Amino acid sequence: MNEECLICKAPLEYFDADEVMECELCHKKQHSKTRCVEGHFVCDECHTKGMDGVVAICLNSLSTSPIEILEEMMDMPSCHMHGPEHHTMVGSALLTAYNNAGGEIDLKAALLEMQARGRQVPGGACGFWGACGAGISAGMYMSIALKSTPLTEKSWGLSNQMTARALDAIGKNGGPRCCKRDSYLAIMEAIDFTRETLGVDMRPDRISCSRSHLNNQCLQQACPFYPDAGRR
Repeated sequence: MNEECLICKAPLEYFDADEVMECELCHKKQHSKTRCVEGHFVCDECHTKGMDGVVAICLNSLSTSPIEILEEMMDMPSCHMHGPEHHTMVGSALLTAYNNAGGEIDLKAALLEMQARGRQVPGGACGFWGACGAGISAGMYMSIALKSTPLTEKSWGLSNQMTARALDAIGKNGGPRCCKRDSYLAIMEAIDFTRETLGVDMRPDRISCSRSHLNNQCLQQACPFYPDAGRR
């Protein structure tokens, strides 16, 4: 077993309704639909501990490739095979590459806002909300870059279109969830959508997954990023 329960590596199980669970690491109690088959539960806050390094990676990057930036984040010890950290990482990588490719934003402020918004999307949103957090993160990127609010016009529309594009690509590839695959798909759609609508060219890289051996539910050849089957 790889990258399942953070405590014992046992498989996870999901419930139809929330139950009150106590985090094994911080002992905080919260409602959740997820724990491992041995009864362990780790809250989203503990799962994403150490991810503050994302901001440092972004502020020190000169890359115009969001995939390259994302890969650096994924190599962090605090980034797991699956988890809500991806809900922040996708948007952060896109904001950084957008800034480096000529997009006009206050990068530090944008990254801090991305952290605040991304952390609000819970783990398991892909299955329970019908909206993968990686796709939502791509929409947050567009919203932050364009300073969208519920009362703006064009930026409001573009932010929602961005989320829709990302979720459509993720949904068409099907489940079960893979946070790496879904992050790649969201970023690929964002690269194209940003070029089409904003005229900013972020660098698209060919993607060949190096972490499939860590994913117990890997689709292998059915995944577009399985080694030697990359789309780009």
